[in-house]
Amino acid sequence: MQGGFGHFTRRPFRLGGPIMKVNRREFLKVGMAAGSAAFIGLPARARAEADVAGAEESSVLVDTTLCIGCRACEAACSEANALPAPSPGEPVFDAQRTTSMDAFTVVNRFEKGADHSEVRYVKTQCMHCVAPACASACPNRALDKKRNGPVTYDAGRCMGCRYCMVACPFQIPKYSYNELAPRVRKCTFCAPRQARGLAPACATVCPSGALTFGKRAQLLDAANLRIYQNPNTYVHHVYGEREAGGTNWLYISDVPFEKLAMKVGVLETPYPDLVKGALGAPPFVMTLWPPLLMGLYAFSRQRSGEEERPSGTGEEKP
Repeated sequence: MQGGFGHFTRRPFRLGGPIMKVNRREFLKVGMAAGSAAFIGLPARARAEADVAGAEESSVLVDTTLCIGCRACEAACSEANALPAPSPGEPVFDAQRTTSMDAFTVVNRFEKGADHSEVRYVKTQCMHCVAPACASACPNRALDKKRNGPVTYDAGRCMGCRYCMVACPFQIPKYSYNELAPRVRKCTFCAPRQARGLAPACATVCPSGALTFGKRAQLLDAANLRIYQNPNTYVHHVYGEREAGGTNWLYISDVPFEKLAMKVGVLETPYPDLVKGALGAPPFVMTLWPPLLMGLYAFSRQRSGEEERPSGTGEEKP
């Protein structure tokens, strides 16, 4: 054999199976065809999942004007998900908290007005997007969008790529780096409870009516009606109605959302539609990688055999 990869000739090789014959053009053709199938299939799957009747999906309306900061939702969430009990007492409000591996929902306190005479409390958890970027980015479907609304997680399918963490516009999924078997951790909208016809644990214990569980379309109507009837009270926007293509956690507030540390400027287009190429690349590369390695392995074996084979002339190879 002379030259490099451009002179790849047909030779049989075996990789734990029947003998195959391959040349460079054939192996690239097969690899690209397999990779293209995955590249095309993922956006199609994402679109199919996004087209599930969002109006009928389970949702929660959060009225921040009614939240009293009791944190009963935190305790109920911890109990329902077998998480450590939340830290007690007022000092937890001294610093802004985010969700974590051990806390799927947290309540933060914010001061209202220039004189700081009032405070507002805001509950944070996974937003459960109608078209979730995290599920679209997951090549193993460890994160999965359910037809009734929740975005769930299956640790048995997770390979730890953490594409979901990069994809999420709300920065919700967390990774348990210190565990022997690391997992992605986040609120799953109490999917097991919903499967039994029950409301999410947090929504069942709220004493002030700040959390209302129901169907997304009905809650959007209720939120907009509340804003219409109290135009001088509420910000004229339902957070989650259009953010990231729509979410199943909806918020209304009498304080601008950016002052409640909520993500503003989130695009209204469903994120899977915006990143078809980027989020399609991981499974594309993963599908192309095995045939690519197989071809390189065959090429290496063939070249090694050529170099070790006696030339019959007694002359050394250059």
